[in-house]
Amino acid sequence: MNSLKLKKNISLSNFTTWRIGGPAEWIAEPKNYHEIKYLINWINNKKISCNVIGAGSNLLINDKGIKGLSLCTRQLKGININQTTGIIEVLGGETLPTLARKAAAFGLHGIEWAVGIPGTIGGAIVMNAGAQGYCISEYLESITTLSLSGEYKILKPNDLNFGYRYSLLQQEKLIVISARLKLEPGHVESKLRQITNENFHHRLKTQPYNEQSCGSVFRNPEPLKAAKLIDKIGLKGFRIGGAEISKVHANFIINANKASSSDVHELIEYIQNKVFDAFGILLETEVKQCGF
Repeated sequence: MNSLKLKKNISLSNFTTWRIGGPAEWIAEPKNYHEIKYLINWINNKKISCNVIGAGSNLLINDKGIKGLSLCTRQLKGININQTTGIIEVLGGETLPTLARKAAAFGLHGIEWAVGIPGTIGGAIVMNAGAQGYCISEYLESITTLSLSGEYKILKPNDLNFGYRYSLLQQEKLIVISARLKLEPGHVESKLRQITNENFHHRLKTQPYNEQSCGSVFRNPEPLKAAKLIDKIGLKGFRIGGAEISKVHANFIINANKASSSDVHELIEYIQNKVFDAFGILLETEVKQCGF
């Protein structure tokens, strides 16, 4: 484990897409299963807690920081594609945009919609991420996981109780080591690349893609859309401290000017209260809040 570094009191702001977060008591970025296994043994010997961080999207970390080990999977990368069968084996730290573009380059159809989602495969499976009416669970054959007690498991979609922006992994603390996906082979690569690029440019136009945000803050209360409810009560551009409801897409909160975690936390609650007062609907968050 010479390449694995355990660091202490490192700011987590650079590990989240909001660029917000206090210090981690401990942090490590494992590159493979064996390093993750070592870290699991380490936390159990030390008797400390563990929080798993992927690309840091859909994550708000308290400025006071978090105790225990922050296990960041963003270096857990690797993709193996079978162009003939459409089977993809991918490690949990690979990003969805990278996977979407590589799949298109191999003529595999199915996840062109994922190109603009700023998260890892592991995080996407935990949240059952999706767009344009699709979700990642539709293409999933199995995942390999490691529990915080060190138990290795291979799980199938039926084991994970997938729903809208939900999987059982949100309750069970399992680290997604890898996933096996099945896409549709035999498509023209240039056409898939074109569709993927069009999807990406559509996101650039309709979402604050280049701003510091976590992606969508609230789950849609189907069949309604959270953004439309927030927009209807005129909250676009509303700020608390440095946190602002995006003027481009109302379901995004951006770090407009050195926002604190409290600014974002208070703005989330403010939106929930205002939407509930106006429509009697309590918006549920997609974002995970740590240390509050």
